[in-house]
Amino acid sequence: MYDASARNVRIGPSLREAAVSARPVVATGQQIGAGWSPALSVAKALAALAEARRIGGEAVYWLADEDHDRAEVASVTGWRAGRLVRHRFRFDTRPGTATGWLPWTPDHQAEASALWGPLPEPQDATLRGHVLALGGPLWDRGLVPFSPTNPTVRDPIQAELERWRELDLEALLAGQADRLVAEGAPLPLDPRMQAAWFSLDPRTGRRTRLDRGTALPNGHWLSPGAALRPLMQSLMLPVTAVVLGPSERAYWRLCEPLWDRVGLTAPRIIPRPSVYVVPPGLRVSPDQLEALRLGAWDRLVFWPGVLPSETFRPTDPDPSWPEPLQTRFRQEQTRSRDRLTKLDRRLHREAVAGALGGDPERLRQALFPFGKPQERVVPGAPWLRNGALLEAILKRMDGATPVILVEET
Repeated sequence: MYDASARNVRIGPSLREAAVSARPVVATGQQIGAGWSPALSVAKALAALAEARRIGGEAVYWLADEDHDRAEVASVTGWRAGRLVRHRFRFDTRPGTATGWLPWTPDHQAEASALWGPLPEPQDATLRGHVLALGGPLWDRGLVPFSPTNPTVRDPIQAELERWRELDLEALLAGQADRLVAEGAPLPLDPRMQAAWFSLDPRTGRRTRLDRGTALPNGHWLSPGAALRPLMQSLMLPVTAVVLGPSERAYWRLCEPLWDRVGLTAPRIIPRPSVYVVPPGLRVSPDQLEALRLGAWDRLVFWPGVLPSETFRPTDPDPSWPEPLQTRFRQEQTRSRDRLTKLDRRLHREAVAGALGGDPERLRQALFPFGKPQERVVPGAPWLRNGALLEAILKRMDGATPVILVEET
């Protein structure tokens, strides 16, 4: 069985066989990012844990540490002098190095602590070790970390991956992509352009595109591309359900014709709920979020009295005036109307502040920093440090509510 208390990824190759007769597995995961960025990775983890508790199963967090999108895992946000700022970590390794092998040095730890406050020491001197240490509060609650790059679970599946490569899964992926495009379905990755297979050097973490007909270098692992990752996950774990975000659900559709081909059963898909952490004392409901994002205060609460723009009474210029003066007069009236409209917005904002219990602009910036949903921008590290917040989010993970709002504690 899984060893959640160990807080590591040393899961033996017999895991799949042992778990088949035990409890169902609810899986989720994310490419590992500094500070558990973005925070939606924490939401996915809690959603999987909540579903596993409901069905009496085991929740597993797939550490996607063989992906090599360095820009994504290194680009984060943090706080300086109370303001949200962008930051990018630098890793002194060759391009194409998988994220699990990226070094996490004392300098990285100092940078991260300056952004997010005190952090636990990494389990080892890699980005994976940093992520595992930060995830402790989730492991304590029963979520199990799983690394597909652990040799004890990766070496035994190489023969099966080699068999898959001979099945020409690329052709099935391309055909499915054509069908999805014809349906008008989203296609966040295009298998007709992107590689289905890579080679991964387990000594260095170097990941290289592996084109059709190219031999796998000796001592390297076959590494599926993103479109094939769902299949490898079910090969390594007895997954009965997965928690996926919108983009993931779209690219999982690419696998629809492949499950039978490789002899696996597709797991049940659970949409990931969105989570918003609301500043204390502010009252907001999910149906108000879009208007908040747009700053459309009049769609939230309309000022009950007369608006400044309603007092404006435009008039035509005197025809005896010179034409340039008539033009200038019309321009000044337009400017006056625009200024009064801005005062309308100010009154609507005052009305919303009374209804929500605080400045809606402050709330908008908190829930949609840089114009994007909070969970896609802020790191998960502060959420992980707040046990009361984790419990509040977990309590609301009922498997049916698509948008969860919790007050910051």
